[in-house]
Order: sequence, then structure tokens, then C-alpha cells
Amino acid sequence: MQEGTARPVRKRQARGERRIQQILHAAAAVIAEKGYDAASTNAIATEAGISPGSLYQFFGNKEEIARALAEYYAGELTRLRTQTIDPAAQADVGLDELVETVLASLLEFNLAHPGFKALFARTDMPPALREAVAPAHQVVHAGIADLVASRFPDRGRDEVDLMSTVAIQIVRGMTPLLVDAPDEATRSALSEQLRVALLAYLRTYA
Repeated sequence: MQEGTARPVRKRQARGERRIQQILHAAAAVIAEKGYDAASTNAIATEAGISPGSLYQFFGNKEEIARALAEYYAGELTRLRTQTIDPAAQADVGLDELVETVLASLLEFNLAHPGFKALFARTDMPPALREAVAPAHQVVHAGIADLVASRFPDRGRDEVDLMSTVAIQIVRGMTPLLVDAPDEATRSALSEQLRVALLAYLRTYA
């Protein structure tokens, strides 16, 4: 009896997980195109190819979708942090190369996840959105702070946090320009300017 009922339950759970991923993928596309404020649950449902009622079976409102999307991005950023910008792996790398590697990784992430820009680069977030996307921001800040602390070991934790916050804001300000660049030549030129600006800031602490 128990074995006979377990299989349908697992199938329903699997279908539910697939539907959630379908909704999140659609939400990322809609938010990337329209921005968070203009995105609606109806538009997300349409993009996902489901009815609004089906969407509300999984998410009660847009903020819940943003929170789930941010948690997904946080997981992806954690993997990126482990694979690419781990301080131990970058211990013997010069500051120029380190900055170039981190910027290239973050740009690649933004291009692969277009909805992330709308949640990461925005500075005037309403409180509900700020709370929803906090997990992704925390992962970014923690990763950059670890790198800064390893590169500037004589700096206290408060100063490291401040340096990391400023560095992230520099990157955040340039992210929309980089992602929306009309061609690779423009994106490359903008990336170089961002690299120069970030290096100039960090070298004031060297």
C-alpha cells in the first residue's frame, strides 16, 4: 500500500518542481525585458504558458517569485564563488589578473542570467524587493569581502566591508551598460573602463 502510493506522490512532486522552474525561468525573462516594477504575475504566467491560477498555486505574489528567483541566483553565485573566485585559488594571482577574472565571471553570469541585472543593479529598490533579493546580494558581498580580506590582510573587518561595498557599487553601476551593450566591441571597451576604475580604487589601499 505504501509503495503503491509513494510513486504518484513523487511524480506530483517532480511535476511541481518542474512547474516552479518554468515559472522562475519565465519571471527572469519578463523582469529582464520589462523591469521588476512593470513585470506582473499575469505577464509571467503568459510567458510560462500557464494560467494565472496555476501560477498562484506556487507563488502568492510577485515578491514571492522574486524571492525564489533571488534564492536561485544565490545558489548559482555560490557555485561561481567556489569555482572561480575562491580566495585560496587566487592567492598567487596579481591584483590586475584577479580583478579581470572576477569581472569576467560576473559579466558572464549576468549575460547568462538576464533577470539578475534587474534585481542586482537597481539601487532604488522598494523594501519588499530589497528583502526578497537579499540572499543574492549577501552571497556577492561575502565573496568580494573574502577576496578583499585575503588581498589586504592589514585592513580591519569594518574597512574590508566598506571597501567591498564600494567595489560592488562600482560594478553595479556599470552592469546595465555592459549587459545592454549593442555589440562585443562596445562591451569590451566598457569592461576595460570598469577594470581601470576598480583597480584605481583598490590600489589606494595598497
